Amino acid sequence: MRILPATVEDAEALSDLQLDAWEEAYADLLPASVFAARRAARAARVERWHDIISAGSSANLLAWSPDGRLVGFSSTGPGRDSPDDTQRDGRPPLELPALELMALYVRATAYGSGVGFALLQAAIGAAEAYLWVLDGNERAIRFYERQGFRFNGAAKPDDVGLERRMVRRSTEPRGC
Repeated sequence: MRILPATVEDAEALSDLQLDAWEEAYADLLPASVFAARRAARAARVERWHDIISAGSSANLLAWSPDGRLVGFSSTGPGRDSPDDTQRDGRPPLELPALELMALYVRATAYGSGVGFALLQAAIGAAEAYLWVLDGNERAIRFYERQGFRFNGAAKPDDVGLERRMVRRSTEPRGC
């Protein structure tokens, strides 16, 4: 497997991977109409990925199988959440890590092969980070928990369901 930064020439393959991975990961969580609408907007998605990659506003890594098939991707960048978001129980906001894992998707044919772990390591290593996960996506939740992420109580509605925030704090000693 090779992990390489995405280029604008990868926008079409990345769009197709994202569409496929969504259907594979969320088949039991979302209605078929959501997937159909996303597929109908494929051209706009390709253009959006082209613009995102061109702008360099996030780091986008692609995992390629030995036979040259795109099997996964990750996107990371500066956290997009407001630092003044209060917690659900009304307590003052928690300081969030500066780094956000915006996306990590792997084709179902590559589940359990180490592609997701390799992408996560290449994208954020052992850094503190946070992410949003779709409520009910148990496979992803278990994966992130194994990597040290924990729910911090924040949740937000999205067009496709409730998203819950997970945060990973460093367990390494600080200083020196």
